[in-house]
Amino acid sequence: MNAYIKNQIELFKEKNKNRGCLLVSCPDQPGIVAAISQFLFSYNANIIESSQYSTNPEGGTFFIRIEFECPNLKEKAKEMENQFAEIVEQFSMEWNFTHVYHVKKAAIFVSKELHCLLELLWEWQSGDLMTNIALVISNHETAKEVVEGLNIPFYYVPANKDIRGQAETTQLKLLKEYEIDFVVLARYMQILSPKFVEENPNKIINIHHSFLPAFVGARPYERAFDRGVKLIGATSHYVTNDLDEGPIIEQDISRVDHHDNVDSLKKIGRRIERSVLARAVKWHIEDRIIVHQNKTIVF
Repeated sequence: MNAYIKNQIELFKEKNKNRGCLLVSCPDQPGIVAAISQFLFSYNANIIESSQYSTNPEGGTFFIRIEFECPNLKEKAKEMENQFAEIVEQFSMEWNFTHVYHVKKAAIFVSKELHCLLELLWEWQSGDLMTNIALVISNHETAKEVVEGLNIPFYYVPANKDIRGQAETTQLKLLKEYEIDFVVLARYMQILSPKFVEENPNKIINIHHSFLPAFVGARPYERAFDRGVKLIGATSHYVTNDLDEGPIIEQDISRVDHHDNVDSLKKIGRRIERSVLARAVKWHIEDRIIVHQNKTIVF
């Protein structure tokens, strides 16, 4: 990590040392917001941002994200989590409490095409993607020079369907060694095994080069061209064991027409892929996503 990025991260940590985030989902019923607000007030916490959503006020599921400022949060955090357990039990909540000052460690997986990786690196360098890119892993050496030029460790791990188990053993070892919080597949053109996915639930973010659920799997631009589509897009989603069918985080599209061939579709698509993946990663590191069944609620 270069000195500028390291300094940006340290400034971010200091600025947000007393800021926390609470994500909650539970059966909808009266009193949820009041109970959470009163709980935070009891610790002299000030709510900075609050967003909520209910699938159905009568018998649905309620979701809320609250970001708050609390004096001496580090010292109070453990006690707050223990005391919040009473509210969790009362409302049958699923919840996650995080510290904003905790800068998540990311591992980026990439193959030959670098446009998504380069976008993430640019956002990271500019300070708009507040994460610690701890390492980049690739089954090709195409990205080695640009990654190491930014003082980010680069690991070349050959991978294909015949040596997938061996490759993933190495990859999982690296993720553990670097204490990685989440993985970004920035056009990593390999299918992950169920074991790898199960060890990182809702922690692997993929970019698929089509507007899902259209054109799942390989060669979506060629198939889109053959079908004569008028819109192409890209989808960022969490990885599950069902290929390209995990919870969708973000999507975008662009209009095309009969003048566009496969190469021009790919060129247009790369622009969409870059921005869609960057937004999805940003929302993940800011704890703005709740996964519910096979969908996401993004605050």
